[in-house]
Amino acid sequence: MSKTVQKCPICPAVVVGGTEPVYSAAGYRIIVISSPAISVVMPVYNAQRYLGLAIDSILDQTFGDLELIAVDDGSRDQSLAILNGYAQKDQRVRVISRPNTGIVGALNDGIAAARAPLIARMDSDDLSLPQRFEKQVAFLEQHPECVLLGTQVLLIDDEGAPIRIKSETKFDHEQIDHAHLHRSWPMVHPTVMMRKAALEAAGGYRERYKWLEDLDLFLRMAEVGKLANLPEVLLHYRMHLSSVCHTHKDEQAELRVKLYAETWQRRGLPQGDMTPPTSSIKTESDQHRLWAWWALQDGNLSTARKHAFRSVRKAPFHKESWRVLACAIRGR
Repeated sequence: MSKTVQKCPICPAVVVGGTEPVYSAAGYRIIVISSPAISVVMPVYNAQRYLGLAIDSILDQTFGDLELIAVDDGSRDQSLAILNGYAQKDQRVRVISRPNTGIVGALNDGIAAARAPLIARMDSDDLSLPQRFEKQVAFLEQHPECVLLGTQVLLIDDEGAPIRIKSETKFDHEQIDHAHLHRSWPMVHPTVMMRKAALEAAGGYRERYKWLEDLDLFLRMAEVGKLANLPEVLLHYRMHLSSVCHTHKDEQAELRVKLYAETWQRRGLPQGDMTPPTSSIKTESDQHRLWAWWALQDGNLSTARKHAFRSVRKAPFHKESWRVLACAIRGR
């Protein structure tokens, strides 16, 4: 692997990693680094609850030729301290600290700092299984036409309990692209590994589609090369009420209409349905009830009962909450 010298242009605290630090006369940190095979980009914002588990799942990969670029997006909790602690212990961890601007800016900053030809995404509240990168690298080596590769996932709750294996996942390019254009969820953002050259050719992440930055990128990457998902569960995807899908679903619905219109025009396709998608999930009780049904369908009875009880507590006079609780207690 080639050796390079990287100098932090801002201050010694901004980028941490590489070998033991050396300081220039001006006080800059000089880092001697090797070019890794994978750059893992993980945006971090107020993620102290799950952050250590997420980092451990990356550093414990069976494919260890990687750098973890953790972009702290102005966290107000202990996230930055946790990141710096890992960077001091493992030279593969690099930390970028920046004022809060949102996930798109954090992602693009992380990608700009990446030195590997492959970019892997990771979120600060999920768990990558140990063989994730090994299997993804092997697939990409065997399929040069593939520019973006995800995996199947297990949905887990805020406490790590299994909800279900995600049912909407698709596995070949045509199915994935069709699903992306028809309001489905065939790929999970923190599972993907991308060829950096293709990512740059597609234009990277775009701020105007914040909250749908993954779908926007996937649609453009599908115009550069092939997309695919591995069928194995290689990531545990955490579902919780503070995730973007729950806190910004109205903004996502509006942006989706604009994104589809732009995509149809760019591809020369006839304009499709412009009606904003509607969701049956209106309250926290609705969400817990849905998770309870999903867990029950996959046979995860303890998870089903937990979320059924939460649904009842949130909406004690809603008959559907009591119905899912009764089914969860019976186990069917």
